[in-house]
Amino acid sequence: MTNPAGDLYIGLMSGTSLDGIDVAVAEFGGEAERPEPARLVAYESYRYEATFRDRMRAVLEQGSPAKLCDLNFDLGERLAISVSDTLIAAGVAARDVTAIGSHGQTAWHRPPDEGARGATLQLGEPAVIAERTGIPVIADFRVRDVAAGGHGAPLTPYFDRLLLGGRESRVIINLGGMGNLTALPAAGSGGAALAFDTGPGVALIDGAVHHLTGGHQAFDAEGRLAAAGRVLEPDLEAWLSDPFFDTPPPRSTGRERFGGPALARWLAGVAGAREEDLIATLTEVTAASVQRAFRWIPFDVDAVYLCGGGARNPELMRRIAADLDPIPVRSVDELGWNGDAREAAAFALFARQHLLGIPLDLEWATGAEGPRILGKRVPA
Repeated sequence: MTNPAGDLYIGLMSGTSLDGIDVAVAEFGGEAERPEPARLVAYESYRYEATFRDRMRAVLEQGSPAKLCDLNFDLGERLAISVSDTLIAAGVAARDVTAIGSHGQTAWHRPPDEGARGATLQLGEPAVIAERTGIPVIADFRVRDVAAGGHGAPLTPYFDRLLLGGRESRVIINLGGMGNLTALPAAGSGGAALAFDTGPGVALIDGAVHHLTGGHQAFDAEGRLAAAGRVLEPDLEAWLSDPFFDTPPPRSTGRERFGGPALARWLAGVAGAREEDLIATLTEVTAASVQRAFRWIPFDVDAVYLCGGGARNPELMRRIAADLDPIPVRSVDELGWNGDAREAAAFALFARQHLLGIPLDLEWATGAEGPRILGKRVPA
């Protein structure tokens, strides 16, 4: 491999969809806030096997301190293995990597409310990652933002504003377990960027499919179940009556609200309904929540760019495109970055900013009281 013009960083992401680990190797040059060059060198995704995914879901929803502790270290081991496997596949030596930025797996997230600061907890022990890989690790990015009065989420819009802006006004929509958007005004327009969580991404859909198929399916493949069903309008309105959807930004949410117990209660109340109708309803919940989020964007939008696991669900994409028509809906890949790698690449960037001592200004996205250097460093 030729010497890169910049430094190599690795980003790790394990999202609320609980589907697996994303690993991005990125090259970032210079010492200014906006790196130059900035490019994706390699990307790999490692799916969790069903037994581990089921264990994670159970521990995150009702785990004891002992089980949370064990999962924290076990996930750290898996993250480290994923890094090593990616380096081998990319032909990159660990000694050539400056640092790893690891988001970890959110175990619990409580947004700030009525003047009270929030709280957040991520698993995936960074000391284990550093020990196994021999690479310094920057992790636990959310907590400083929360300590500064912010929501700690969404964080990846910082990456969007720095690297995905352009001459058109655009909205980047990420549909992971939860959904979030970044609204970027056209360059030079003088408009202000905005970012916030839209609501559930695929967490409700995936959770329902897992339950209804007895664990045999983890998601609605190709959106076939939703496409074959009809929306149960009273249930759709019941989901959309959640006060979250009328809460102005900054705002964040998680499986605590749109997943786990809430989904279980709803499924118990609709027992006997057609599986296809249930999945169609939850798919429409996500699509409608995206559409409703556009009320908070203070400028006209020229184009929408989608990424995340939900962007691979054709029926969900069809519904979102229909709801947002005539705004064109495209893939983030068209902006020069692999949409699947975007979140992991963002945490590679966060590791760089931490080491360079660059505070992240996220007040526009999280509501934090000012720029902060995010993350905690574990030496190699």
